[in-house]
Amino acid sequence: MADPISTPSGPSDPAPDKPAEGITSKPSAPPPTTATTTAPAAPPKPAAPAKAPAKPGRRGFIAGLFSWFSLGWLTLAGSSAVMTLGSVRFLFLNVLAEPPSKIKVGYPDSYEDGKVVDRFKDQNTWIVRYDGKLYALSTTCTHLGCTPNWLEREAKFKCPCHGSGFYITGINFEGPAPRPLERWGISIGEDGQIVVDKSKKFQQERGEWTNPESFIKV
Repeated sequence: MADPISTPSGPSDPAPDKPAEGITSKPSAPPPTTATTTAPAAPPKPAAPAKAPAKPGRRGFIAGLFSWFSLGWLTLAGSSAVMTLGSVRFLFLNVLAEPPSKIKVGYPDSYEDGKVVDRFKDQNTWIVRYDGKLYALSTTCTHLGCTPNWLEREAKFKCPCHGSGFYITGINFEGPAPRPLERWGISIGEDGQIVVDKSKKFQQERGEWTNPESFIKV
């Protein structure tokens, strides 16, 4: 008679290292992502489309129109003002803006014979006493209008521009000057002083130096 306590016979337990039949083994978990793993770069954002220029509205058009209109009126007003001032200028006599044509240069006995006085040079006049006559020469060179200088040692007028030379009488003798210097009208005033009148001009080549108004006998 069998012992009920005894272990029933049967197949032995499977080996611990051998999986049981019908049991699927669980897959191992993926390795954790480390900090050194590089995340994929995000794709670049598309560029924003360019905005079309804003069209000028009605208000901007009207403002621009008035700007051009105002500019035109200002230009017209300025031109009219200039023309008006020019017209008013001609209403006044020229003698108010021009130097006087007559100048007093002292008494005849204050001038030495054979001397040229150039203290009136800034008034376009040389006073000369020579060979018993007093006369007033213009300081304008007859070549191109420069102002000659009186050279005392050389006893001549010499133009610094192109080298024209004139004797003390005003006669040209060297350089490109085509004719002598011109004389102004000259006379004795009521007070006994010499008066030079630059409104009167006398030219030697025309025979005008013989005119008694072109010199004073001393």
